[in-house]
Amino acid sequence: MVDYFPTRIQLFFGILSIVIAAGCATTQSKQDYSSILADTERPDSEKALDAARKPSEVLAFYGVKSGDKVADLLAGRGYYTAILSKVVGPRGIVYSAVPKARPEMAARWKDRKFANVRLIEGPMDKLALPQDGSFDFVLTHLNYHDLAPDARIAMNKRILGALKPGGVYGVVDHSAREGSGNEDVKTLHRIDKLLVIKEVTGAGFKLAKEGKMLSRPEDKRDFNVNKQRNVNDRFVLAFQKP
Repeated sequence: MVDYFPTRIQLFFGILSIVIAAGCATTQSKQDYSSILADTERPDSEKALDAARKPSEVLAFYGVKSGDKVADLLAGRGYYTAILSKVVGPRGIVYSAVPKARPEMAARWKDRKFANVRLIEGPMDKLALPQDGSFDFVLTHLNYHDLAPDARIAMNKRILGALKPGGVYGVVDHSAREGSGNEDVKTLHRIDKLLVIKEVTGAGFKLAKEGKMLSRPEDKRDFNVNKQRNVNDRFVLAFQKP
């Protein structure tokens, strides 16, 4: 009985120190996206898109961090590829996938400051991502609707093979009317969120969560998003590999 009470005190403070240390580690590991977005080397044309795209909120939602192995699919002019390159840092890697790279984009990723970027070209249904289950995160941003249904299904299966268990597949796109399926993909450049969920979960993913940072409830989803830019509702979906 003499030693019992001091032992309990020691145990209490031991547990407390572990909790405090864990809290400090969480705080220290929190990714700082704001400094990356404020980088003076970012093109003004890309900075101008931040207000509508909210990359800091989107990447925080997906939990992308330093050291991650990630991919940006249908990367276009490289908006997210450039951001992700800085987020994952020298210990990480970014695969930037496009059907055919513009010459200026191919040249951009050859710059030493983008040494962690790997450009891959080719059809998305034959996506050249390593099928070794090593990726932490894969993103397709505002372009899922551009692919034919068969190509999307094949791409989703390739992404499943690339991601590690627990890895996240992010799909951000322009919202179409619920139940409209593929009806508006060519005319309004929108796609039904429910169809995306059906296709991606059908490939073996589970829907983990949905972000509301890009939602615009006032959008009637009846106009072409390429003619009226940055004023439409966008869905932000996080799928997870079991």
